[in-house]
Amino acid sequence: MNYIPIDLIIQISSRLPAKSIARFRCVSKLWSSTFHRSYFTELFLTRSSAHPRLLFALKRDVPIDRNSEWLFFSSTQPPNPYGKASLLAASYSHLKCPEDTWLDFCGYVSGLICFTHDVWIAKGDERRVHVICNPSTGQYASLPSLKIYRNSRSYLGFDPIDKQFKVLSVADDGHKILTLGIGEMSWRKIQCCPLSLSRCFSQGICINGVLYYFAQFDGTYRIVCFDIKSENYKLIDVELFYFEGKLINYKGELSVILWKYGDNGTMELYMLILEDTEKQRTSKYVYTLEDDKYFDRYNEVSVAGVTATGAIVFSVRRMRRIRKPFRVFYFNPEKDTLQSIKIKGFGAEFYAWNNEIYTFVDHVEDLRFDITKTTYCCNIYKPPITGLDAFGSINKFGALCLSDDD
Repeated sequence: MNYIPIDLIIQISSRLPAKSIARFRCVSKLWSSTFHRSYFTELFLTRSSAHPRLLFALKRDVPIDRNSEWLFFSSTQPPNPYGKASLLAASYSHLKCPEDTWLDFCGYVSGLICFTHDVWIAKGDERRVHVICNPSTGQYASLPSLKIYRNSRSYLGFDPIDKQFKVLSVADDGHKILTLGIGEMSWRKIQCCPLSLSRCFSQGICINGVLYYFAQFDGTYRIVCFDIKSENYKLIDVELFYFEGKLINYKGELSVILWKYGDNGTMELYMLILEDTEKQRTSKYVYTLEDDKYFDRYNEVSVAGVTATGAIVFSVRRMRRIRKPFRVFYFNPEKDTLQSIKIKGFGAEFYAWNNEIYTFVDHVEDLRFDITKTTYCCNIYKPPITGLDAFGSINKFGALCLSDDD
């Protein structure tokens, strides 16, 4: 490589998968410095943003080993899916948990996934560990444990201005937040919502630096808007009917979508678009999918998200029939067209009864956020021991310190 100009090396490497770059960073200090340059990470992001992908996170509960494991796959996301019959998913990475450990999905933002694991330490002392994962590079890191109370829920958000990820914990005893970074990470209390918290629902969604999630306040159903940068709240009223739906990002605007099967075999799709969250101006749309042959009622189907072009993507969430092909469905509201695409490449183990699949659209590989800040790529997550991270600790430089046994 001494005979190849560095600019040419950077141009070639920017076209490689993120997982390959993560491995290159472990080769030497020179390679680590080269592939950590801001110029390279921005170039890599520019190229990957032009070709967003579909990301699949497969959760497998293993009763024999008394744990769970997560397998990540990715496939191309065609800009015009209509006319395509199938796509091939390639394996990304594998997160295997130790005995008596079940990682639950918490949130997905800007290419990172957050999981949670609750640990009972002693009577009256239950801890929650958040695990941050970059499925593109295969890196995993656990955050400092947090004492939790009943009705506790966690959300992952991203501030695009300061380029910061934050984990928000909402509980009856108050709200706490943790900022991911290279400093000493710790949980801190923040101001709660103005009304007493009754219940929090749904998984959150982060759009342009604002985290949204459903909540119920004194019998009133609201959408909580939490600004990641300023850490301030705002509340939006929502109709009870749409409260049963899912929050999505529709062309940069917060939307609520839900669907119901009709008596005649059709499926009705309801969408509420909040065009102006300040003035709370909304638009409502109803679509009828008369050709419902693609949707297998024996399998659980959910909304994966909306592409940048405005296509609503449905995905099979849980397989109820053995050996039934896994599918994603593209619905174009403007053209009123529905396209079914088979996803191949998961393997035979995918069809187990207890598997659960999470699908994410417009997934972009991003190298700017190196979770571990170290040459280690952690493939096995270990739960905390009496509230301490069994990996070791996260030092003042943000590095994940592994023990000798790892």
